[in-house]
Amino acid sequence: MSGLERATELDDAAVVARARAGDLDAYEVLVAHYTAAAHRAAVLLGAGADADDVVQEALVKAYRGLSRYRGESGFRPWLLAIVANETRNLHRSRGRRDGVLLRAVRQEMPEPAPDPADTAEANERRQRLVDQLRRLDRRDREVLVCRYLLDLSEAATAVALGWPKGTVKSRTARALGRLREHLAEDEHLAGEEGTDD
Repeated sequence: MSGLERATELDDAAVVARARAGDLDAYEVLVAHYTAAAHRAAVLLGAGADADDVVQEALVKAYRGLSRYRGESGFRPWLLAIVANETRNLHRSRGRRDGVLLRAVRQEMPEPAPDPADTAEANERRQRLVDQLRRLDRRDREVLVCRYLLDLSEAATAVALGWPKGTVKSRTARALGRLREHLAEDEHLAGEEGTDD
């Protein structure tokens, strides 16, 4: 853990302690500091247009649950775990499949280079990646989103998804392997289509 991460955790611990004691201004500091990360997590986990509602509900639940916060892994992973649960609740309640996540990933990706050839190639690669992410099951997609799109550590991903750290490590490896296989199959099929002309 870097010095900055340790300092942030110490600062968070002090702010959380004040919020637990009823200091609403202290909780507002936490809200201001972590709303953007919570929103990004909600979008990437598939909340789509409902991300604001998911984040609002997660922040309310976090405030109500401050007495249960143990601080072992930091406030951010704890809050992101609540966001992940709220996003899952959203999926269950509206009965949709996880295609929403993939549309959100497309929206969150940075703008490609202005060169038209580079743009076309980058868009094609991005589309292939998104298509292959869609083929993964929900749990594989969730772990890859947390680890690589939200840039969470294994420990923070474990907290966010409610899994043991070993499960995060093994599922990440398997999910990356499956993604590579899907991408290789896609590349092979694209090569075969190119030779048919």
